[in-house]
Amino acid sequence: MEVQSWDSLRKQARKLEAQLDEQMVLYRKLVSTKVSKNGDATESDLESWIEGLLNQLKQVNSQMQAWVSSGGSEMVSHTLNRHQEIFQDLTQEFYRLRSSLKAKQEHASLLDDFKEFDRTRLDLEEGGGSEQQNLLKERASISRSTGQMDTVISQAQATLGALVFQRSTFGGINSKLSNVSSRLPTVNTILSAIKRKKSMDTIILSLVGSVCIFLIFIYWLTK
Repeated sequence: MEVQSWDSLRKQARKLEAQLDEQMVLYRKLVSTKVSKNGDATESDLESWIEGLLNQLKQVNSQMQAWVSSGGSEMVSHTLNRHQEIFQDLTQEFYRLRSSLKAKQEHASLLDDFKEFDRTRLDLEEGGGSEQQNLLKERASISRSTGQMDTVISQAQATLGALVFQRSTFGGINSKLSNVSSRLPTVNTILSAIKRKKSMDTIILSLVGSVCIFLIFIYWLTK
């Protein structure tokens, strides 16, 4: 596999981020105006396109992370952090918008079911038929339950996607910290000394506090 240069990776990241910005503008408009209960080809194609761009950007960020871990400068590390933040913001917004769109579609579907139920109920009241009426009520109840379950599942999928992304982000942070620690052993020595001094100070303060309490107790007994 050919190792790409930092400049090449950064250009790819910028290009993908620009494309995602354009597609997210279209997706926001779609979510703000979508009222039908069923998704269409435009919606599906747009979501697939955004997901594909996010996956590509994630791969580029991973390559940039590997490049930094191999010995990149602090400036390069700062640039990587900025690209990771942009990726995180875009991913979280996409999951939020998609969840909102699914909820709107489920709401529209429930409204259509209720309207259909009301129309059929009026027809049955005019023409009778208790058995058909009971079946219709049962169908409406099942439709409502199914819609609610779909909404919960959509929200759970969006939450899962966000958690998976956060896990990968924290993994990258841990890798970066480990890399910095290995490159700066003096920092580890200083941090260990600070921790030891802090522990010693805590012990001394505890002993002083215990002695003071003991003296106060003696004074109270002899008073």
